[in-house]
Amino acid sequence: MAVYRDYDQAELDRQYSPSSLVPDLGLFLDGYARTSEAARTELPVRSGLRYGPAARETLDFFPANRPGAPLLVFVHGGYWQELSKEDSAFPARDLVPAGVAFAALGYGLAPEHQLGDIVTQVARGLSWLAGHATRLGAGRVHVAGHCAGAHLVVAALCREELPLASAILLSGVYDLEPLRLTYVNEPLGLDAAEAARLSPIRHLPDRLPPLVVARGGVETREFARQHDEFVAAAASRTPRLDELVISHRNHFDIPHDLGDPATALGAAVAGLLVPQPATFAASSTLSRAPRLSAEYGANAAGCGTGGDARC
Repeated sequence: MAVYRDYDQAELDRQYSPSSLVPDLGLFLDGYARTSEAARTELPVRSGLRYGPAARETLDFFPANRPGAPLLVFVHGGYWQELSKEDSAFPARDLVPAGVAFAALGYGLAPEHQLGDIVTQVARGLSWLAGHATRLGAGRVHVAGHCAGAHLVVAALCREELPLASAILLSGVYDLEPLRLTYVNEPLGLDAAEAARLSPIRHLPDRLPPLVVARGGVETREFARQHDEFVAAAASRTPRLDELVISHRNHFDIPHDLGDPATALGAAVAGLLVPQPATFAASSTLSRAPRLSAEYGANAAGCGTGGDARC
């Protein structure tokens, strides 16, 4: 019996289990953790900077070697219930030596925190970083989100006018109604009204910052649909939208390209971090045609079917 569109329950669960298309999810997760630990060993880092009151409302900041460098903030995935900032520092290994500051943003997880509260935390963290960028030695703030992290970035942009220079969205989920009907919702506890309220594609603001919207070529049909529908909805709301479908990448390895300018994604990101004049009319595949919240504190100065939630 169909549960959503033409999918029965088992197939809908599989559509929202990205690990169903990779041979060994553990290899990717181990890679995140191992490379993140290497970044902390090799690079200067200020760990545990607090931006809000909850235990996980902290971030790790990796300064660049020049003042006023662009700052890229990474919001991890994990279907709002797994992973952490500790697993999410791996892009710093490419970005910081190239002169880009980096921050791995932590946030509370379900079921301890409701999804609406998690969105609030991420918005607070992005606002805090924008307000503290100068004293951290950074310049304009850019944000990247992966899967659930991409949802959180766009949901935060729907809530308040964040002063972000650009957003990079990787393999995102923007409509929560189908996820509400899968195993993913067990720790989230969303009903239909809450899923609609927290689906950013239904509440996009009139103006979005320049965007890169990317996914791997090895994704399920539902992740491809979510990507396509978001691109269509966002295109008229941003001065620049670079859409990328990277054929040889899957859901879990695409974030590794963020800081590598030799890749299509890394080149698109570099174009946002260090924009060239008069290039908005030509992107890699598609070019189309924000008030600061109160800061918290002042310490900046001193998926296989059946239950894999790690998106």
